[in-house]
Amino acid sequence: MSTERIILGIDPGTTIMGFGLIKVHKKKMEFIQMNELLLQKYDDPYTKLKLIFERTIELIDTYHPDEIAIEAPFFGKNVQSMLKLGRAQGVAMAAGLSRQIPITEYLPKKIKMAITGNGNASKEQVALMLKSTLSLKTLPKNLDATDGLAAAVCHFYNSGVKVGGKNYSGWASFVKANEGKVNKAK
Repeated sequence: MSTERIILGIDPGTTIMGFGLIKVHKKKMEFIQMNELLLQKYDDPYTKLKLIFERTIELIDTYHPDEIAIEAPFFGKNVQSMLKLGRAQGVAMAAGLSRQIPITEYLPKKIKMAITGNGNASKEQVALMLKSTLSLKTLPKNLDATDGLAAAVCHFYNSGVKVGGKNYSGWASFVKANEGKVNKAK
């Protein structure tokens, strides 16, 4: 097994999708990049989903990540917001699965706990800890990019530890793990 791997972290969203990439060599992390896909200017929800898919594919084809860590939608009271987030997450996952990249989901509290030691940490606290840990010079204006980066770093910290995340290595493993949710029309 190679001692070097690249992890793509994604914070899915239909307004802003944040993402970050790290390279892992042996047991050390190296920052590659973080950025955001800004979607506010698009009114059509299907255009947003298409752009999320295309940007995720572009990141995969450019950086060739070995694994994807994605923030799972949190359970809120607004069902419409959850539906939109779930769609955004699903499209990003589909992009990774189409390239046979293993995907692991992490709950927001698990990501915050991995980065700061506090599952209730603020976005600002997570960003500042990442800045310190990865020796970042500056932080982005929107913290969605640091949330995506945090998912990648959380995955690095949890490598080899299977606790509370869902892991899919391709469509077949997704279908097998979700047989009750998949319609097998003939």
